[in-house]
Parts: sequence; C-alpha cells; structure tokens
Amino acid sequence: MNKTGTKFFASLTARAFVFAGLGVAAIAVLTAQQAPPATGLIFTAAQADSGRGVYDQNCAGCHGANFQGSGDAPALSGGTFMLQWRTRLVSELFGSILQTMPPTSPGSLSEAAGLNVTAYILQRNGAQAGTRALVPGAAMQISSVASGQAPQQNAAAGAGRGGRGPAPVVRGAGMSTARGVSVEGEVKNYVPVTPAMLRNPPASDWLIMGRNYQRHSYSPLNQINTTNIKNLQLKWAWAMNDSGANQTTPIVHNGIIYLASPSNIVQALDGKTGDLIWETRVGPDQSPGYGGIRSIAIAEDKIFLPTSNAHMVALDARNGKILWDTPASEKPRDSTSGTIVIGDKVIMGLTGCARFDGDGCYISAYDIHTGKQAWRFYTVPRQGQPGSDTWGSLPMNNRAGAETWLAGSYDPDLNLTYWGVAQSKPWNFLSRHTTPYDKTLYANSTVALNPDTGKLNWYFQHAPGESFDLDEVFERVLVDIGDQKVSLSAGKAGVLWKLDRVTGKYLGSKEMVHQDVWTSIDANGVPKYRTNLLEMQIGQTVSVCPSTEGGHNWQAMSYNQPTGLLIAPLSQSCMDFVAREVDFSGSGGGNGGDRKFTPMPGSNGNMGKLAAYDVKTMNEVWKYEQHGPFLTAALSTAGGWVLVGDVNRYIHVLDVKTGKMLWETRLGTSAQGFPVTYSVDGKQYIAVMAGLGGGSPRVGPTQLAPDIKFPQNGQALYVFALP
Repeated sequence: MNKTGTKFFASLTARAFVFAGLGVAAIAVLTAQQAPPATGLIFTAAQADSGRGVYDQNCAGCHGANFQGSGDAPALSGGTFMLQWRTRLVSELFGSILQTMPPTSPGSLSEAAGLNVTAYILQRNGAQAGTRALVPGAAMQISSVASGQAPQQNAAAGAGRGGRGPAPVVRGAGMSTARGVSVEGEVKNYVPVTPAMLRNPPASDWLIMGRNYQRHSYSPLNQINTTNIKNLQLKWAWAMNDSGANQTTPIVHNGIIYLASPSNIVQALDGKTGDLIWETRVGPDQSPGYGGIRSIAIAEDKIFLPTSNAHMVALDARNGKILWDTPASEKPRDSTSGTIVIGDKVIMGLTGCARFDGDGCYISAYDIHTGKQAWRFYTVPRQGQPGSDTWGSLPMNNRAGAETWLAGSYDPDLNLTYWGVAQSKPWNFLSRHTTPYDKTLYANSTVALNPDTGKLNWYFQHAPGESFDLDEVFERVLVDIGDQKVSLSAGKAGVLWKLDRVTGKYLGSKEMVHQDVWTSIDANGVPKYRTNLLEMQIGQTVSVCPSTEGGHNWQAMSYNQPTGLLIAPLSQSCMDFVAREVDFSGSGGGNGGDRKFTPMPGSNGNMGKLAAYDVKTMNEVWKYEQHGPFLTAALSTAGGWVLVGDVNRYIHVLDVKTGKMLWETRLGTSAQGFPVTYSVDGKQYIAVMAGLGGGSPRVGPTQLAPDIKFPQNGQALYVFALP
C-alpha cells in the first residue's frame, strides 16, 4: 500500500465513522434512532398539515415525495438525515429552510410557511404533534423530538407523488386522474417512420434526440442563414405544464411536433400553426423542480415515452392512444434519460438509483411491438461479474448510483450504442466507505453495447473513483475524422475526451474550463487526483473546480459538420465541498455531500461559456462568455449559425465560425431544453423551450448570480421563422 493509502486507512480507523466532526459515532446515532424521542409535542397537527402542502409545492421536486432525496438533494428523513441533524437545534433546521429554500428562489418562503414545513419534516421523522405551535426560536435538539422513523400513517404519505416517488405499475397513487387520451384528434396522412429514415433522417424532420443517431444536434437546413437570421419573428407559442422540470426535446415528423410536457403529458401539435391535434396523459403527476424527461422517440407508427417513474409507454402516433405500458423496474425508480429506438428495440436508462436497495441501475431494451423487456445491462456489475471487485469490500446492497441521465448515441455501421454512466453514490469515497483507489465500475464511464443483446463490447472509465459529483454521464458525439471513428464527450470536470469508438482507446483530452481536481491525465487517459483530495476527511471542507453545476452538464454539444467544429455550452463555477457520513443500514444512501458554490478563478463572474473546438486538434477556436449560464443544448445548422439559450431568458444566435453575435431575443422565463429546427411546406422553423427546474445548473447561478431574476412559471414552446 502506498503512503496515501496508508494515511487514508489510518484516518478512517481513527475517525470511527464520526459524522462531520461532531464527535458522534455512527453506531450511537443509529442506536439512538431505535429509541423514542425524549420529548415532543412542539408543533401542532395543523402546522404539519399545512407544511405538507408547502413541501409538495416547493420541496418534493428535489427531495422527493418520499423524502428520500435525489441526485442533487439530500434525504430529509431517516438515518442519513439524523446523522446530519440529530445534535442540532430545531431552530437551526427552520433557519436553514427559511434562508436557503427553495434553491431557485431562496428566502421566498414566509416565516409561517418555513415553520409549517419544518413541522412536517419533523413529523416525517417521528416527532408527534401537540397543542403547542412551533416557533422560530425552538431551542431543543432534533434528536430529543424525532427518531428518524416516520409513523406508519405518515411513511406512505405522498408515496408516488411528485417526480421522485415510488412507481405505480399501471394506475395507483399519484397517477393522473385523466390517464389516457384527454384531447381526441388524428394526424392525417401519417407516414410511418422506417429504420432507414432513422439512419438518415429527412432534412425537414427531427426524429431523434440530437436529430441523428450520432447526436450531432446539427441540421442541414439552410433557409435561415447568417444574413437573414436578424429578421426572425415569433410565429407561435404553446404553453406547457408548469409542474416538473422542462428539459425536453421536441420530435418532429412530417410537419407534426410531438412534445412531452412535465407530468408525463404528450401532445401532437401542428408544426406550422401550433394547433393541438391530440393530447395524452400517462402520469404520474410531478412536483416542480426535478425529473425532466429529456427525450421521447418515434418509430413506425408509435411514440415512445419513458415516464418519470421509469415506465416505457408506447402511444399511437396518429391519435395518442396508449398501446402498451411496461415498468422498467420491480422497485421504485425514476427516469430522465429519454430513449432511443434501434431496430425493433427501444432503449432507456434509469435514474433514482442512489438508495441502498441492492437492485442496482441498468440500461434496458424493449420490443417496440409488444413492450416485452429484451435485455438489461447493469451499470453496477452484479456479484462475481467482471468489474464487481472494483467496489472494494462493499456488499451489493450498498453499491449505488451509476445512473444514465441521457439516452445514448448509435453507430449503425458498428452496431454499437454508446452511453455515459453517472457517478457511484454516495458521491464521496469516504461516504461510500471505499478507498479513493476503488474504481467503482462502470461509474463515470463510456460503455459501448450491442443493441441487439445488451452485451458490453468495451468501456472506458474517465474518472475512476470520482468523489465530487463530477460525473461523465452526458452525450457521446460520434464523429468520423477521415478514416478514424471517434467518440467525443465531456462531463462536469469540464474536460473534452476523444476515444476510438471501435476499441475504446484513449486518443486525447482537452481542458475546456478551469479544473483543479486532476493534476494530469496520462497517456492512457487515467487522471491523477490532487493529493489533498485523496487525504480528505469527513466533515473537512475542500475546494473543488468545477462545481456540480458542471464544466459541462446535460446541455448538449453540437457538431457542425461543414466547419468541423464542436460547439459546447459550458459553465464556470467552483465549490466548497464537505463529505458527510451516510446511514448504511436499511435502504439509506443518497448523495452524502454538502456544497457551497463559489466563483471560478479567472472567469470575471462569467458563469456562461460557449466555445468551439476543432475536432481534429481539439484546440479552442473561439469562445463567448457571459454572466448567466446557458441552460439549453447547442443547435447548429448548414445556415452557418449556432443557437443557445440561458437562465436569464435570452436565446442567442452566433456565427458558427467566429462566435460573433447575430441575433438574440427573450422568452417568458429561462430558456431550457433542447432546441430543434425543422421545415414545413418548404419553410424553416426554429423551436426553443422555456423551462424551469433541474438541479445544480439552477442552484449554482441562483447562489452566485442573485441579480438574475426570472419568473417561477411560464414553461412553453416558442417557434420562430422568417417573415
């Protein structure tokens, strides 16, 4: 064992799993959870009841209807919550909520609302209501009133509600009451989408997330060009459901837009006029904040919706009727990744795998005609499978994470589909009870799978043992450079990776924003971590660049084929990071980390960066920086421009060769999601979403740029064209 490893194990032994420097051994905490609280009755039932409504509206979208947390928000009940809060005062919990929540508009809750939601959280942790109202100065330890175990009648409260709750199979708690076709209509003269069309989409259509299998986010349309784009006009707009996060990709076929709205609503719209043709509500309903469905898919005569509660649902593209509905998991799971159709299979990923339930995360495929599951690929290897030994001595029940936040890309010639895999959870190696040298496959990897069988062809791990929520899960852009077939990707560390997509061999990398997690990347693509990060301890603050906002996040890059440039939306912020102890008993888990966002050195307060890179040399050709971060994917066309939108409600169009601003306008709220362009009857249109919600890319600018204001509603689709 090397010196760093020896120091790590010595500190782990001495620490005895002490939480956050408070001197409380985890075993004592867990024992305390079994005992009833010493006192109680510090809030009224009316306060807790009112707090439930406040929670459902402002908190459930991130922390979950079941209080179990999400990718960006910690659990608010159970052992992990008590590990952090048991020795602290009720007044501290109230103060934290009042000052920092909700993250998109901190401090917006009234004192009464803050007290009510505090009462509800305490109730969900076993505290009992009484006749005395909760007051701001309540100066008793949380462990004296709460056990961390919810009363049975409250444990199920809200189950299935919101974007993070348990998943009903067909219809149950939380499903929309109007499940099925809610607006009847029919797409006239529908033309089935063939495999050949998916391999080579018509220029007028946008059939796949990113438009083509290679995820280029590029259109060959050129009617709108750098000369006339200044004349763009709004042609029509369509309001979308304000519940849940809006990060979707419209699918366009033969002049019809198929649009997924939050709460699992699918609509067919006339792409020329914006008229509604049909609408289907699949459910369940979602809470504001988290869990945006990033793409639907089309093939033959079907629309495929991967629901927020991880079902794969097929709809009739002509009239919206539900054809089949298959749950992806036997246990509660979520999905934001979207989906891709390859041959006779529709493939989706999973999220919501941070809990210790032993089921693990996986990518799965379904027969497009019957809905029968065809295969699963586990992103956390099962016991005894290759890669299982990279999780150290952790039992399978405590191996979590490795979600797939975005649907993969596909090379039809190689018959391989490429997916990015998120980090292992909890985030930090200390919280995971592993060493910094346990790689935790297939977390933070590119995996190349056979779409027919789900078999792994190769993998490349970008960030072995990653510990700061800087995952490498986002789009894989497939580019041919001469005879060389490459995959280009970037993760939250802000490094652009180039791999041989035939073999997975590392070909090169490029730092796109300032990062200080790795001191170097060797000839095989293996990063070397900063020494003090390897030696960090529970409760100790370390500074990390970039932050979990990401150097690059889900806002996808665009490969502009005529110029050979890859245009990337990037974010520039850092963070102070603290790892905390996590409850390993039962179904604990979660992220296990606290963050405070800080400015990135050298950014001059500019969080937003849009930059172009030559795919041959990986050199930066131009960059455009601004105060507010970009929250849409990039879209480029043969017309010579690239479009991107930001948190401050602007959409910008720049010259793809130079980065010069050509045109901009403002939407009703933040621009967010995946812009597309299409044509109807020979006229080109551009569709851009306004949206809300979405984790760190929202929390970061809220904390670092409080001067940027935007409405907390107004999700919509805006469609532009020339006069």
